[in-house]
Amino acid sequence: MTLAARIKALAQLGEKLRFLDDAEWQLVMEEAKARNGWFTLESQQLALNAIREDMLDEFKLDQWVKPYEGLASKEPKKIGLILAGNIPAVGFHDVLSCLLSGHYALIKASEKDRVLIQHLLKLLVEIEPNFQYQFEFTEQLKSMEAVIATGSNNTGRYFHTYFDKYPNIIRNHRNSVAILTGQESDETLYTLGADIFTYFGLGCRNVSKIFVPEGYNFGQLMEVLHQYNEIVLHHKYKNNFDYNIALYLLNRVQYINNGCLILLEDKRLASRIASLHYEYYKEPSQLADRLKEDAGQIQCVVSAEPISNFDTLRPGQSQRPALTDYADGADTLAFLNAL
Repeated sequence: MTLAARIKALAQLGEKLRFLDDAEWQLVMEEAKARNGWFTLESQQLALNAIREDMLDEFKLDQWVKPYEGLASKEPKKIGLILAGNIPAVGFHDVLSCLLSGHYALIKASEKDRVLIQHLLKLLVEIEPNFQYQFEFTEQLKSMEAVIATGSNNTGRYFHTYFDKYPNIIRNHRNSVAILTGQESDETLYTLGADIFTYFGLGCRNVSKIFVPEGYNFGQLMEVLHQYNEIVLHHKYKNNFDYNIALYLLNRVQYINNGCLILLEDKRLASRIASLHYEYYKEPSQLADRLKEDAGQIQCVVSAEPISNFDTLRPGQSQRPALTDYADGADTLAFLNAL
C-alpha cells in the first residue's frame, strides 16, 4: 500500500467513529466496560471521538507525515508494541504510527483495554483488507526487531532489562501539573476540572498536582470543582474517595474536601485517585526552576498564562492530544522511520 492509500483508509475508519450509537459499537463498548469497570460508556465515547477528530482526520494525517521523508517505503520490520490500558484505546497512537510507517505490529494489548483496539483494527481491515497482513495480537513478543513499550515505573525497569538489546522507546509513568495564579475566572477553573476528572484522573495527561501562589485561597477552586460531584456516583471512584478520606484521617494528614475531590499539600507529582496535590510557589521564576527539576516526570503543564521555557496547554485541553503530542516527548514516527 502507498502512504496515501493508508491515510485514506484510516480517514475512512475515522468516519466509522461517527456512529458510536449504532448496535455494533454499543455491544463493543458494553464488553469493554464489563472487562474494565473504569471504562464507562461516556469515557469510551470521549476517547473514541478524540481519536476521530484529532488522529483520523485526513488533513491532519497528511500534515503529520509530511516531515518524514520515505515513510512507508522501506523494508518493513516487526515492531513489538506493549500497550498501556489505563484509559480507553490509549495505545491507539502507537498502533497508528506503526501502520502508517509500513511496519508489522506485534501487539501485546493490555487486558484492561483490549476490546476497543481489536474492534478498531477489525473495522480498518474491513475498509482496507491489506492491513490484515500488517499486524497481529500476541501474548508474548517474539522475533521483533524493535520495541515500543509503555508501563509503570516498575515495569519500565523490566522493559529495559528485556528490550534494551533492541531499538526501543520505553515509556514510564508520568503526571501532569497545572499552574494557578489566583486570578482565574470560574470558567477557567471549571475547564481545569476536565483536566483533573476526565477518565477519573487515570491518565498521564490528567492533572494530578497544582502549583499555587503563597496565600492562595482554595475556596473558589473547590466550589467550582464541586460541579463535577456526579463523579462520586461511580462506585470505583467513590470507593477510592472514601478509602483516601479514612487513610488521611488515620494518619492525621490535613486535607480539604469538597465532596468529590480531596486536596492536600504534597511535593509529589503523583496523587491518589480522587486526590489532588498542591504546592506553593513564591515567584514565577522560581516555579520555572521547580518544574525543571521534575521535567522528566511531567507529561503536560496546564496554565492559562505562559510559563518561561515550558510548552503549556490551556485549561481543558490536556485530554485532546494532537498527533504530534508524543508520550514522553519521544517522536514515535521518527523512530519508526529511521529503522
